[in-house]
Amino acid sequence: MPSPSPIDDPLITTFGRLLEASAKLERRLGASLHEETGLPHVWFEVLVRLARSEEGRLTMGALADDIALTTGGITRLIDRIREAGYVERHPCPTDRRVTHAVITDTGRGILDRAAVVHARNLREAFSGFDDATLSTLDTLLDRLRDAAAPPD
Repeated sequence: MPSPSPIDDPLITTFGRLLEASAKLERRLGASLHEETGLPHVWFEVLVRLARSEEGRLTMGALADDIALTTGGITRLIDRIREAGYVERHPCPTDRRVTHAVITDTGRGILDRAAVVHARNLREAFSGFDDATLSTLDTLLDRLRDAAAPPD
């Protein structure tokens, strides 16, 4: 009897399902968000993280980690968002090597409008899930995120 192929590992399939679901949600929700508000989904994610952070600011490194971009990628992204007037760059007063991205009032305004659209679209996408299932999904995603973090 032949041994199973490494590509048939059930975790490879599980991870593939996670990627497929994420990609499909991104295409569906991102397209709608951009169409209705002009805001690309990745910009929305940056603005949400900034708005939820202390003083509306995060270091570029923290944003890169949260958004899963390189530091160069987040720098280019923040430059584009800054050109739209939604964020500013502020140097760190205690470390010249660090720059903070800071959400502007204009950024908060577009984020508020986009959040209404995005929440509506998410409710539609998750309409087949009851509250208990969504709570379980949140718990599992938190555990997965924690397990995926590199060791300190």
